[in-house]
Amino acid sequence: MWYLCVFYHRLLDYRKPEVESLVDLFSKDLTDLQCNGSLEWKLPKHHHPDSPFHFVNLPSEEIARSVANRSILVKGIFELWGEGSNFEELEESIKSYPDEKKLPYLISDSTFKITVETFGKVISFEEQTERIRSLSYIPFKGRVNLKNPYHTFWLIETDDYDSNNGLPPIVGKRIFFGREIGTADRKLLPTYQLKSRTYLGPTAMDAEMAFLMANQAQAKSGKLVYDPFVGTGSILVAAAHYGAVTMGADIDIRVVRDGRGPDCNVWSNFKQYGLPMPIGLLRADNNLPPWRSGLKEVFDAIICDPPYGVRAGGRKSGGRKLLKGVIGPYTVPDDKRTGHIPSTAPYSLVECVHDLLDLAAKMLVMGGRLVYFYPVLREDESIDTTFPEHPCFKLVAISEQLLSYRYSRVLLTMVKIGPYTEEIALAARIKHLEFKENHLKWLEEGNLHSAVFSPSDNHLNGSGDTKITKDLKARYRGKYV
Repeated sequence: MWYLCVFYHRLLDYRKPEVESLVDLFSKDLTDLQCNGSLEWKLPKHHHPDSPFHFVNLPSEEIARSVANRSILVKGIFELWGEGSNFEELEESIKSYPDEKKLPYLISDSTFKITVETFGKVISFEEQTERIRSLSYIPFKGRVNLKNPYHTFWLIETDDYDSNNGLPPIVGKRIFFGREIGTADRKLLPTYQLKSRTYLGPTAMDAEMAFLMANQAQAKSGKLVYDPFVGTGSILVAAAHYGAVTMGADIDIRVVRDGRGPDCNVWSNFKQYGLPMPIGLLRADNNLPPWRSGLKEVFDAIICDPPYGVRAGGRKSGGRKLLKGVIGPYTVPDDKRTGHIPSTAPYSLVECVHDLLDLAAKMLVMGGRLVYFYPVLREDESIDTTFPEHPCFKLVAISEQLLSYRYSRVLLTMVKIGPYTEEIALAARIKHLEFKENHLKWLEEGNLHSAVFSPSDNHLNGSGDTKITKDLKARYRGKYV
């Protein structure tokens, strides 16, 4: 059935992938069927592709409600009773909607309320009241209850505006009226906001993005979620909120073991929100994973933000002298192991991602998800669409988040579709070498900082002046929202 899906106008690339991941999750939970492929989407008349209003074909009302209640970027999902470019067209559309679908929600022993919502403009309380009164042709027989109604109806209005107000342009005015199926609970984000978090680090993941990653990974009760670059645990906190069993690792033993004291560490972040503690936090190297050779297909999802050198660079075990062969491998004596911090060496991003894909191919169950960030440099307002590949995985979602005019990061969601074998490992190694030959230099160096913050001639004016001329009009900013 087709529903009206209204998004929050932000993180535009993440909106549809999040809904599709949640529909797939709830389709398996509620109907034992998997949602194969992407959903059907349609745009309302005269709307820009970045518009917050979309029509989506969902399997059932129960799935639609579950998606709306859990989603971070969906404002609401509605059963559309009518739409039009003016109130006369809206009335005609509502009257033509089948009575058998309307009457069950208009009976005398029910309660209801009508919410007026606008996008791109603000209207007064008097104008809202006038619009509600204009719906008198709908035969409501129940009582009005503004606090806890059985049914909530929404009158949503957009105006015709061009691209100079910072919003996606709409050629013509559109008015929607529908029954609320489900709405998001945005109170979740202030609860988990970073500024109130007990233990933070320089790379702590923003709460909104952490919950989006958990939704992409389909975290839920009974699933085991692993983060090999756990840091202060922000991603695992989001997964634990949805009921997942969590486990993390980090190469810095001071982060996973000590923190800033007994009451300010990774464990205290889970304690702060009353969440189940991780079953384990390991000091482990992504380049030399600690798992037994015969251990396979343990995790339901791996979610992480690999280090790529803007705020923190990647590290692996070894030290410069050991990696150069100046000294041989050694064992730390027993009497010196307490408090010992192993030496580390730089870890390039291209090597880090290859090791991550190899780990996920071994340790994820069939159908398990790998969700991770991958940095890209932007040239001419576009990005290179070549991403690391692996024979065991299918790439199902690519979501870009612009961080500056030269730098963005892409959230890649991959699903395991094949078993891990020695032949697969060899094929993956060949793909890795091919990718390594064609990648940009900053990937090999593992340091994106210089590429992002080096001077750019593209933004100098004709006289060589670095001052950027500002456009006084508020243009539509697209993915920057």
